Amino acid sequence: MSKKAYPLRNLSLQAIYDKLFAFYGPQHWWPGETPFEVAVGAILTQNTNWANVEKAIHNLKKHGVLSSQAIHGLPVDRLAALIRPSGYYNIKANRLRAFIDYFADNYKGSMARMKKANDKTLREELLALKGVGQETADSILLYALDKPIFVIDAYTKRILSRHGIMETSASYEAYQQLFHNTFDKDVTLFNEYHALLVRVGKDYCKPEPKCAGCPLSNS
Repeated sequence: MSKKAYPLRNLSLQAIYDKLFAFYGPQHWWPGETPFEVAVGAILTQNTNWANVEKAIHNLKKHGVLSSQAIHGLPVDRLAALIRPSGYYNIKANRLRAFIDYFADNYKGSMARMKKANDKTLREELLALKGVGQETADSILLYALDKPIFVIDAYTKRILSRHGIMETSASYEAYQQLFHNTFDKDVTLFNEYHALLVRVGKDYCKPEPKCAGCPLSNS
């Protein structure tokens, strides 16, 4: 599609945030009653939508096993059955167990203890876990542990590339560094900004964009 589809090009990161926040208001993301629940959700949300993740988490709560101790004690096939709504449930059950084992071994099942660890160390540890990529690791760091690390996803790349800020082909690290260099490392800002990008990405900046009415468009 031609550049004319995106009439407000070369917006600054600050301008994009201001427009989105004025349009949508605070997003109160990530939904979760506890930091541990948020971490579980970050793993389960891979390759699925949040509605499916909510069903899986509801199952864990319903059966009283939404805790590191309970999940650690579940047979993997039983865990897979409970998180089935999230899709790829056998794979995710093993990934979740790998996270739980790491969590128990390194932080005694305490999110408060984990939060005290060095940001860089935590990120390296999470990325070493099977099935945990940069987006999942950073989601856990930002949303579950209140670490000032910006999460990059497909929405972020699509929106910023369409508005002339950075090419889609740029690396995860390049996108992340752009945010880290532009803003002070602020957990609240990073949380809100990423949530707003997801919101406008779902509503307007789809693979086939709906520019009419978009807060980042003149149309």
